[in-house]
Amino acid sequence: MKAARSETKPRAAVRRFRVRLPNILGVIGGVIVTTLIVVAIFAPWLAPYDPKERVARPFLPPGEGHVLGTNDVGQDLLSELIVGTRVSLMVGIVAATVALIIGAAIGVLAGYYPKRLGSVLMRGVDVVLILPFLPLLIVLAAYLGRSLLNTIVVIGVLIWAEPARIIRSQVLSLRSRQYVLAARSMGASDRWTIFRHVIPRTALLATGSFVRAISGAILLEASLSFLGLGDPIQKSWGSTLFWAQTRGAFLTPAWQWWVLPPGLLIMAASLGFALIAFALEERIDPRL
Repeated sequence: MKAARSETKPRAAVRRFRVRLPNILGVIGGVIVTTLIVVAIFAPWLAPYDPKERVARPFLPPGEGHVLGTNDVGQDLLSELIVGTRVSLMVGIVAATVALIIGAAIGVLAGYYPKRLGSVLMRGVDVVLILPFLPLLIVLAAYLGRSLLNTIVVIGVLIWAEPARIIRSQVLSLRSRQYVLAARSMGASDRWTIFRHVIPRTALLATGSFVRAISGAILLEASLSFLGLGDPIQKSWGSTLFWAQTRGAFLTPAWQWWVLPPGLLIMAASLGFALIAFALEERIDPRL
């Protein structure tokens, strides 16, 4: 009996840890994201220098007065990364909002009208999902031109398919619930039923998809900027990496302060939103 009890204690501890793990990861992600949002909001006051002005000699290593050193023209890299936080987060959030609006509209319509309209819409979703994503992203960004608005539009119109499929699956379940059938039997219009009973019950699921889309959009913005397809005027983490690669910092000791910090920030932002999305998805009650 004692041996059996001693075996169950570690198992119980493991189970408790698994139950608490989403909350722990969600808190970690929340701390990361909150810190980045605060930095983005107060960027003009936190940046010690104007990131577009030459303030020291080129390729100055980190030291007093310049915590992360300078780039090839003597601009302060810490100031550039602080200001770039605002641009990178803004692109990620706005692009994810565009994707959620498109995905939610298509997902709700495809789920509520699953026959003809739903079949046509889901074939469109399948086409978007099977297309080679990165080449299509590069082609569209190059065709539309280098601007912040075009970057947001390109990312938003290419990442909506996954939220659409997730929301559709939930709407398919909701449309057969008793309260939806009762509303329709009493003569309620489809529009009223969708806005009154369906959309509110997909809000939690849509929130998780939205946060996860932000994580992906930040990575995509950094990828486009690194390839030279982002806005050439705006400072972002991806544009910092682009200029570091263009000026040969990857092959010099300057990579330690010019390449590593923006790469770590991109990873931290994407990870933070991904952890929050994971925690939200684990907390969502499927019994809507």
